[in-house]
Amino acid sequence: MEIRMKIMHLIRGGDSGGAKTHLFTLLDELQKYVECEVVCLIPGVFYREILDKDIKTTLFPQKNRFDLSVVKKIKNLIEEDGVDILHVHGAMANFIAQFLKKKIDIPIVTTMHSDYLLDFDTFFKKIVFTALNAASLRKINYFIAVSDNFKSMLMERKFRPNGIYTVYNGMQFANVPKEVTPKEEFAARYGLKLEKDVVYIGIAARFDAVKGVDIFIEGASKLYEKNKKVRFLIAGDGEMRDQLK
Repeated sequence: MEIRMKIMHLIRGGDSGGAKTHLFTLLDELQKYVECEVVCLIPGVFYREILDKDIKTTLFPQKNRFDLSVVKKIKNLIEEDGVDILHVHGAMANFIAQFLKKKIDIPIVTTMHSDYLLDFDTFFKKIVFTALNAASLRKINYFIAVSDNFKSMLMERKFRPNGIYTVYNGMQFANVPKEVTPKEEFAARYGLKLEKDVVYIGIAARFDAVKGVDIFIEGASKLYEKNKKVRFLIAGDGEMRDQLK
């Protein structure tokens, strides 16, 4: 009988951007080699979409961000399922992980999907949640940085160097079209009229402060003042939609 490693992934459950894409891609391939399961803390976009996948998923809904009743539930599930590694993603999962660390005797690893000092945009969130996340990360021993820059960032902030590993995000090429859509066809699809001798510059990103779409718009404005032969396309959605508009 083959005995395979068991990995539990803990994520808040409302993720709709890069973290969701990263984890979905990771799980699709990782399941070929180890047993995986997922725990979510809210019934958000990530949770609803992962239910379509053939992977054990458990929802332990929190009443609020500081509801620690889920810690015991996750601990019990880890013990019942014989989990070997807990892999956490995001600020909320990091926060829960620091309390789980005292109750479980397995390695905990977190993936750094972004600069944790830039994850929250409002004044209150920056003061409270950024500080909580930074403190939580100090309690975790192992880090996966999705780029060498993030690894360097952690080292500069005095995280233990031999606990940090660079693993670039995987990409799923199975469904990539063999032919690229012509620019004219793309423009027609969205009701855009292409102009001759004009350069088109685009950005596709979630409309959150950390993505810097506001900086793109400011740069676009300055460039357009000097060169009228440019047009800018923005694709995405998010909480800052009205503000960016």
